[in-house]
Amino acid sequence: MHRARSEKGGPQFRMEKIMQSTGYLKCLYTNARSLGNKQEELEALAQAKKYDLIGITETWWDDSHDWSAVMEGYRLFRKNRQGRKGGGVALYVREHYDCSELQYKEGEKLVESLWVRFKGANSSDVVVGICYRPPNQVDEVDEAFFEQLSEASRSQALVLMGDFNHPDICWETNTAVHRQSRKFLENVGDNFLVQVLKDPTRGRAQLDLLLTNREELIGDVEVGDNLGSSDHEMVDFRILTKGRKESSKIHTLDFKKADFDSLRDLMERIPWDVNMKGKGVQDSWQYFKE
Repeated sequence: MHRARSEKGGPQFRMEKIMQSTGYLKCLYTNARSLGNKQEELEALAQAKKYDLIGITETWWDDSHDWSAVMEGYRLFRKNRQGRKGGGVALYVREHYDCSELQYKEGEKLVESLWVRFKGANSSDVVVGICYRPPNQVDEVDEAFFEQLSEASRSQALVLMGDFNHPDICWETNTAVHRQSRKFLENVGDNFLVQVLKDPTRGRAQLDLLLTNREELIGDVEVGDNLGSSDHEMVDFRILTKGRKESSKIHTLDFKKADFDSLRDLMERIPWDVNMKGKGVQDSWQYFKE
């Protein structure tokens, strides 16, 4: 696969042949836990279901898999883990789609992620990302990914899938137990992303996520079945690429009806100095939000 490079570190991409899309991408996502003995099953599934896009984490590929990774009718974007076994991400895209890989210099070698732009009609492009975050990943790599996410989120339409290994996050309340999970939640919020995958894909653990900055982009989300012996269930969904709704109902607060006197009274009852004593900036901010 040919990768475009940027002298200034910004995203670059190489254009491919153009063809009009059907209005949506029929998508599949799964954590494969090694595609080595599952490739034939994946190919059969792709042909039977006619997926336009297939996202995979934990491919466990290295350079020896170059010949076996090819799938007829699909273009392959891939990133293998460097320096050790396991990990890796891949995106299969039907070859008639006009798409190109984006390159973000920050953390390019450290972060297991891919970002692909789909060219849509009337400049309605969609950026699709996939990421695998191994358990106990160091802060340096997390921060590099957050930089990538910040750049990608500047797109008008973004969909991000992957296994982020934050099982302690409660997406209903947007709370988390561990520091790194709280940092992840904070970045999801800062980039105005919504997590739309409601069902866990590995037992009761919500490891795999489906994030977007426009909730109406994603529909028909279904979780079920496994690829081979993988212990993660697959996710079937659609991404709208044109004819998207340009407006949606947004609930906003009516500040004219707010009771600010009562709000001040309630805030003054909280012993802020005592409860925040010894806390750093991050912990104090988390306490304030909770």
